[in-house]
Amino acid sequence: MSSEPEKRDLVITRVFDAPVARVWQAWRDPHDVMLWWGPDGFTAPVARIDFREGGTSFVCMSSPDFGDNYSTWDYTEIVPMERIAYVHNLVDKDGQRVDPVAMGMPPDFPQDQLQVITFKDMGGDKTELTVTEHGWTVGQMMEMSRIGMEQCLNKMAAIFA
Repeated sequence: MSSEPEKRDLVITRVFDAPVARVWQAWRDPHDVMLWWGPDGFTAPVARIDFREGGTSFVCMSSPDFGDNYSTWDYTEIVPMERIAYVHNLVDKDGQRVDPVAMGMPPDFPQDQLQVITFKDMGGDKTELTVTEHGWTVGQMMEMSRIGMEQCLNKMAAIFA
């Protein structure tokens, strides 16, 4: 019997009242990212977006209680209007990778996590967006990420309202 913790992909699907081109823009436009990145109670004061395969975006979510939290998105695949794949990592204010545990995260917080965003035209100016965060250890941190991403997507929906 393996003592390895169970791993699972976190998959969140949302239908937006906006055409694919507008939802796509929300992932590549720095102003849009600053409007939706971070769960409730957080702002996004920094979004430096280098949206190209091989590019790296640098984003910050900030709150009075939790301070500034920086991440990078290293793009591995971009298929216009269909798919964005990137590797997510926590970094410091200078963009240097940090150990999530040293940042106060639980030991099951993933490093080098593949995240895949897919876009599906549902017709009638509706877009189905699916966010897949690969390889989570099943547990509290995975659930916190689900809640956080759902809150981010609520903020994104407000951009299109």
